[in-house]
Amino acid sequence: MKQHATVASPTDTCKTIEVAVVERHHHRSPPQAIKLLPIPTADDNNPYNLTSPDDENSGEEFFIPPLNFSMVDNGIFRSGFPDVDNFSFLQTLGLRSIIYLCPELYPESNMEFLKANDIRLFQFGIKNCKEPFVNIPEEKIREALGVLIDVRNHPVLIHCKRGKHRTGCLVGCLRKLQKWCLTSVFDEYQRFAAAKARVSDQRFMELFDASSFKQQSLPFSCSKR
Repeated sequence: MKQHATVASPTDTCKTIEVAVVERHHHRSPPQAIKLLPIPTADDNNPYNLTSPDDENSGEEFFIPPLNFSMVDNGIFRSGFPDVDNFSFLQTLGLRSIIYLCPELYPESNMEFLKANDIRLFQFGIKNCKEPFVNIPEEKIREALGVLIDVRNHPVLIHCKRGKHRTGCLVGCLRKLQKWCLTSVFDEYQRFAAAKARVSDQRFMELFDASSFKQQSLPFSCSKR
């Protein structure tokens, strides 16, 4: 920044450093999340109060998307595990179904949210194993893919724990069904998995045979509730 190059005194230097730190903190989270965070307190170990004091009493309703949330296609979304803070946001999607790819029981609070909003849960328990012990059960991916491409279940949210590996494999198989080239399939997978991308996941997507789903109507369209 130009102001860094024109600092002329120790006092100015302190001011410049303070501004730089605030800006760095501001960009650490997505822009929409800044106003969604609670107002910092002394217990937060955060000396910078980026929320206006008036926001606490503004009466505005904020929507926080789950971790790694993204739109996959019309009526199809993906994310990490949603919690209570994300429920208001999920309501805006008008979901009919959730595809849950973990073996653990769904939390009671999440089940109550599904019941209150008439959302159907499809669970396909896939264990999260680290390489070299990754074993992706193809039959469960096929079952989940069958649910995913059925427009009667749309709008639908796919999620696992972090929205990276299991969710990424299912979305990658969907992309093969949509005739994406492998380079694009892998690029999308790596965008969410980042440094934790697994060769075994990409190998699974490469070898996945989507020919048995060819009779399904594509592309997808969002179904209204």
